[in-house]
Amino acid sequence: MRIGELAATTGVSRDALRLYERRGLIRADRRDNGYRDYPEATATLVGIIRQAQALGFTLAEIGEITDSLNGNGLGRDQIADLLRDKIAVLDARLRQMGELRDMLQTRLRNACPLQLGSSAGESDSRAATPGSR
Repeated sequence: MRIGELAATTGVSRDALRLYERRGLIRADRRDNGYRDYPEATATLVGIIRQAQALGFTLAEIGEITDSLNGNGLGRDQIADLLRDKIAVLDARLRQMGELRDMLQTRLRNACPLQLGSSAGESDSRAATPGSR
């Protein structure tokens, strides 16, 4: 399968496919004319790569996982550890996002949503007035 066919089949740009190949995530043979020739199974592998990216994995992490699919990389326990670590990162991000959302909700309830350190109706003596600095 040539690169244009693979791009059309997977919905991934040719540039992204070339990047995946440079990173060792996918492999292509070269035809006599120099064109890349990807095995049919590469479309499935590209789908796995895209899904892993959507889950927050870096291309380096994906490389470790895809190597293990070929028997050359991480073992089952190591992949499970990688997945647990990714879940922990996502949990931390979710906590941070929740805190930010709570802060925005509090600001929204205030008379001046962007005023820092005071609640609605209170004046902040440190707040700048026009012409003061």
